[in-house]
Amino acid sequence: MVLNIMPILLTIAVSLASCSEKKTTESAGRLSEGILPDTLRVATLYSPTSYFVFRDEPMGYDYSLVNRLGSDKGMAIDLTVAYSLASMIEMLDSGKIDLIAFEVPVTAEYQKYAIACGPENQTSQVLVQPKDSKRITDVTELAGKDVYVEKNSKYQYRLQNLNEEIGGGINIHPIDRDTITGEDLIEMVSSGTIPLTVVDSDVARLNKTYYRNLDITLRISFPQRSRWAVSKDNKWLADTINSWMDQAEPKRANESLLRRYFELSRQGDRTYSIDFSKGHISPYDSLFKKYADSIGWDWRLLAMQGYAESRFDTTAVSWAGARGIMQIMPATARAYGLEISKVNDAEANIATAVKILSHHDRVLKSSIPDDNERLKFVLASYNSGIAHILDAISIAKNTGKNPMLWKDNVADALLMKSMPEIYNDKEICRFGYFRGRQTTSYVENVMQLYSDACDKISR
Repeated sequence: MVLNIMPILLTIAVSLASCSEKKTTESAGRLSEGILPDTLRVATLYSPTSYFVFRDEPMGYDYSLVNRLGSDKGMAIDLTVAYSLASMIEMLDSGKIDLIAFEVPVTAEYQKYAIACGPENQTSQVLVQPKDSKRITDVTELAGKDVYVEKNSKYQYRLQNLNEEIGGGINIHPIDRDTITGEDLIEMVSSGTIPLTVVDSDVARLNKTYYRNLDITLRISFPQRSRWAVSKDNKWLADTINSWMDQAEPKRANESLLRRYFELSRQGDRTYSIDFSKGHISPYDSLFKKYADSIGWDWRLLAMQGYAESRFDTTAVSWAGARGIMQIMPATARAYGLEISKVNDAEANIATAVKILSHHDRVLKSSIPDDNERLKFVLASYNSGIAHILDAISIAKNTGKNPMLWKDNVADALLMKSMPEIYNDKEICRFGYFRGRQTTSYVENVMQLYSDACDKISR
């Protein structure tokens, strides 16, 4: 069934198996001669920052940057998603890959096996707190404060050491990692549910794009440098990558990617209310009516989905590049026959969105036979990409939840895709990391908007 998920999935350039022996030999031979290969064999890990799939398109800072390297140097990128940093080091040492495009710590331990190169990242553990006048500016001010962190995590251990350093007084609250993730704790600080938490600075920067009311400036640990890595035998490749990174165009591309993944707001307009007093929903009601009929939907539901996606803004462009009223990704548009030049056209955008919804419905029908229940799954798959919903169904089956019910079951399983122990388990999670909270909220909001529309607007 995976091959029929949707056309765009067929274009994802991810290899979950090591390269063939012939390709390995050819690439190693060219590298040993100091010649860039036709195909650069790269490994990375699923993570919130390096590599992930969103709306069935591969994304991530390291993924995007290494593809720019390949494009500039005329090399195809053969990407392997590994299971762990240790496994990538082993693959590098055995010659199965040429480059690790992931943040490898620059430490004596790893320098025994690899040469650091490429973009340099510095991370520290930081305090996540509300951005207000009571902001903590020095670690000594943590005495008497309540800080919530994942249980048995490096953050808990760092706080325990810091507590000893300042003479005690920090109220450390370890939270079971089976039920709450670091991303959950950040959201809870934003909403005021808890006062403080601690995470790595890169994760904090990423999450601040969702929660602009947070301050993440106070470091509570020393910085840790990390970079990409090549094998000890390929110093010239490291030099080539470093030289490329020093050029003006790659520098600008790198700065653009950093802004895209760590600065551009993903928060959007969180006020999901709409004025029905004029007796209609949008200027595009006739289009929603026209195309909703083709999939047997109530047009008010399709309209409310359009509102949740873009507030009916035909010019809307998301941080990820989704466009138009129904926020269609460029690659998805091409896969469904919509020319990029027409993606902002209201009718073409809505018509294509209906094609996507229809395809998702067909894929999910055998797994979710109940029409009303499947509706929530289809909405979720539109927002996240259907791959993640299939993963969530698989996770639900393997964690004692009902794989045919959305609320409190598959919705909860989708949230689990932000846990490393889940998204790195290829047996139950084929498409890796995903931030599920956005999608679960999306389904809830669209259904609530639809209920409000049914009360105020006639069919």
